Amino acid sequence: MAGVKDYINAKVGDNREKIEHHVREILKLIGEDVEREGLLETPARVTRMYEEIFGGYEVDPREVLGVTFEENHEELVIVKDIVYYSQCEHHMAPFFGKAHIGYIPSGQIAGLSKLARLVEAVTRRLQVQERITSQIADIMEEVLKPKGVMVVVEGEHLCMCSRGVKKPGSKTVTSAVRGTFRTDAASRAEFLSLIKE
Repeated sequence: MAGVKDYINAKVGDNREKIEHHVREILKLIGEDVEREGLLETPARVTRMYEEIFGGYEVDPREVLGVTFEENHEELVIVKDIVYYSQCEHHMAPFFGKAHIGYIPSGQIAGLSKLARLVEAVTRRLQVQERITSQIADIMEEVLKPKGVMVVVEGEHLCMCSRGVKKPGSKTVTSAVRGTFRTDAASRAEFLSLIKE
């Protein structure tokens, strides 16, 4: 399977000239001189940046979890403080923060690094934080079939910090709760307490 970067490089490569042309046109439309030294290479740099920050397209996040392992572990597993960067689909402005994933296995576990890869596959596209949170939980539930999954995502949104209401430092927190976490208050409390440590 081709990696995320391989695919996006091929996809952007096919459209590189078009993307660079449109970036150049946007620069002109906002009143910039595209011939000045600092902007000569900007369209190419923006195109290369798109290769990286939109690397989640055309990758099935379910496949990112890869091979699962049979393991008779039925206690809470948490991977916390997974740093992510994404782009708001409403303003194409960055937002970033941390994701925390917890699940109670029912016979199948995933490699721990795969959870971080799942976050990356879901966030490296135009997104909203609410969807990121739900998608991670839904994919975990679908692939691992655990007893329960809980995901908490924290984010700082530049569309809110640097424009509009201009409230830097404000954070958005979203959660998704599946399976036993919905009905078991003690499991929810344990997860929330452990991600705060």
